[in-house]
Amino acid sequence: VQLQASGGGFVQAGGSLRLSCAASERIYSSGVMGWFRQAPGKEREFVAGIRWGRGSTWYLDSVKGRFTISRDSRENTFYLQMNSLKPEDTAVYYCAGGSHYGTHPSDYDYWGQGTLVTVSS
Repeated sequence: VQLQASGGGFVQAGGSLRLSCAASERIYSSGVMGWFRQAPGKEREFVAGIRWGRGSTWYLDSVKGRFTISRDSRENTFYLQMNSLKPEDTAVYYCAGGSHYGTHPSDYDYWGQGTLVTVSS
């Protein structure tokens, strides 16, 4: 499966962006999809995940209440709606997919190319 991330950009603090990740083929109900981010000089960190079939979600504590992960099964696409953005959210955001629940990059099997989100203060 190939993933294509899009939607990054430049936004002022307090603003919103929506990231999209399109899969090249059908995502099965057993699939687990996620968003990670990596800021300069930092390790890649988990942001949000979703079980494709059930739609259950989980988040990094610092984005709870601000970010929402969702999916469109018909389009094999999932999203990350980011509201109330802060400068510390600035990073390259990556989408990823796998078959097991997890919050570590090694839990995911395939990755998109990343999209840059820059939040100015």
